[in-house]
Amino acid sequence: MIISQNAADKLLSHEEVHRIVAQAAASLKITGKRVLVIIPDGTRSMPMPLMFKLLQEEIGSRAAACDYLVALGTHPLMSETHLSSLMGRPVINGMCGKARVLNHRWDLPETFVDLGTIPAGEVAEASGGLLSEPILIRINRMLFDYDQVLICGPVFPHEVIGFSGGNKYLFPGVSTGEMINQTHWLGALLGSYNLIGTPTTPVRTLVDRAAAKVNVPVSCFALVLRKHDIVGIYFGSAQEAWKAAAEHSAQEHIRWVRHPFRRVLSVLPEMYDDIWTGAKGMYKLEPAMADGGEVVIYAPHITEFSYTHGPFLEQIGYHCRDYFLKQWDRFASVPKGVIAHSTHLTGQGDYDSVTGIETLRIRVTLATGIAEERCRRMNLNYLDPKEIHMEDWEGREGEGVKLIPQAGEILYRLKQ
Repeated sequence: MIISQNAADKLLSHEEVHRIVAQAAASLKITGKRVLVIIPDGTRSMPMPLMFKLLQEEIGSRAAACDYLVALGTHPLMSETHLSSLMGRPVINGMCGKARVLNHRWDLPETFVDLGTIPAGEVAEASGGLLSEPILIRINRMLFDYDQVLICGPVFPHEVIGFSGGNKYLFPGVSTGEMINQTHWLGALLGSYNLIGTPTTPVRTLVDRAAAKVNVPVSCFALVLRKHDIVGIYFGSAQEAWKAAAEHSAQEHIRWVRHPFRRVLSVLPEMYDDIWTGAKGMYKLEPAMADGGEVVIYAPHITEFSYTHGPFLEQIGYHCRDYFLKQWDRFASVPKGVIAHSTHLTGQGDYDSVTGIETLRIRVTLATGIAEERCRRMNLNYLDPKEIHMEDWEGREGEGVKLIPQAGEILYRLKQ
């Protein structure tokens, strides 16, 4: 059963959201139980202060515990200063009022418990034969210290899984690097261009199969946002709530254009603090780009490619999928999730293994705080951010030039 509230042409009031949270809490019968809420980190738009307040009022006041686990995947750990900003109130020594607020410690082996595997045959079936190895299912053991798990996060078009949210907060949100490597590599093999904004994907199938191994009750608040405001909230099982929210997100977060863009200035907000997270400024545009077009990622605040995976990226650079596949022996020791990210930022292309020439469908140019020499070495174009003036990009859609002032969450697609 889905408990929901949505608005086609207006924002939901705090009272409307509160009513859904109250109905959901009543349906869970959590009095005296321990509840763990899995939430996004600071790289996602999310009205977490409001949701924290409502969850504490409706669940925290009745449950024996209502704690929060940040689904980092392999993003950097959040400091208490950043956690305080995320929650909208101080987090001190891991406590936010009566609630614990904890990072997913993906960096510690003792974090995890094994739940078995997705057999090789099921992986091959789900992936259409692109992958044929079993996937080890490991997840944060904290989940099993609680009587009820609640996923609470937004749904947006996503480059690997089609739409974010739902069980993705479990795998890979509070899972291991191995799961990220497997799922993101499958996404790269299938192509972000083809997956993003698609509700049913092989990656989602594998994630849902992994989630079925979790024997703690799991429910989900799936939110659809307009910037930081809520236009839809759906509560139910992780799959049901996510599906309803994904249908809404497709209406809210996909912009269909009649003519391809020739050049785009993609301005990243500061919640993306490296290219690993800020690559959304490219692949949310790729399906609407003309052959030979250029995406300029403007983010003077970004000074690193990845705070977690930087050394591997410095080793391989940014290239298309076939660049790696056609010379796999060179890259077999690199985590597949890192290679996947490389291909996501670069987009579609081809590589001639005889001539050693790589041909990319579009150009990606960084106008960031990363020096020109580093960009060139990584096979990326460079533009001095000081040379960019927003007024030069405005009002030129008739020329195929587009300014996107808050890039990263809206997907642009070309009408066929």
